[in-house]
Amino acid sequence: MNQTPSVSEFKEVIYSYYEEQGRTFPWRADPQPWGVMVSEFMLQQTQIERVIPYWERWMRLWPTPKDLAKVSLEDALREWSGLGYNRRGRFIIECARLITKKYDGKVPETPALLLPLPGIGAYTAGAIACFGYNYPSVFIETNIRASVLHFFFHNQREVKDRELFPILKEALDEKNPRRWYWALMDYGAALKKVTVNPGRKSAHYTRQSPFKGSFRQIRGHIIKSLISQGPATADELFKQTGIKQEELYRALKNLEKDSMVAEEEGVYQFPKL
Repeated sequence: MNQTPSVSEFKEVIYSYYEEQGRTFPWRADPQPWGVMVSEFMLQQTQIERVIPYWERWMRLWPTPKDLAKVSLEDALREWSGLGYNRRGRFIIECARLITKKYDGKVPETPALLLPLPGIGAYTAGAIACFGYNYPSVFIETNIRASVLHFFFHNQREVKDRELFPILKEALDEKNPRRWYWALMDYGAALKKVTVNPGRKSAHYTRQSPFKGSFRQIRGHIIKSLISQGPATADELFKQTGIKQEELYRALKNLEKDSMVAEEEGVYQFPKL
């Protein structure tokens, strides 16, 4: 592209691609708000192909917030195991309980009402409202960012999101924002397969650190051990996981801080939410 396109040209290209090669996912086939919410939690920093079987199983087990609200943290994490970032599993239970208590089991419809829920930031609030209710919110994530950067910021670097939001606001399809954002995301995902990731032009671009040998992996080992072996002392966890004691204690303190484990009389277990 030698010339920056207009917003109307941008929309034409995005929609044209989507009509020909748009992706299909189970949470798109029937975009009910609860299914959308579960998908958004699962998709955070996790590849779509890994998420699909987890999402399908969760929706069979707990098809409504009221169903998940009855479940213990341990049972939920057992089904979450393998997705990583286990705090997301706790957040979605806490959301289900609040939605059941405060909204009679109905997922809130607007970003303003969604934002105060546990584990929900600006993107997730906008996405749930948009995909669940076709609400015309303006939000950004990695694939949306890539699409806008590719079209409008050819030779620029360190582009801040605040420079992208006016374009997204102008381009928003008010009649069908859900379809528009699906199209934007699909185009951005496709770009990364055929060219240098446009997201690298962003001031917010960071590479995800390797999981192997990371503190996240240590935390995950402890969670898996508690799921499979039950409550345990630090010494028992040391024997079960093989984690160095210094790292084990640091991870246990970190997990306690995040309310992922609770310690009582030297025994570590999942807390009651």
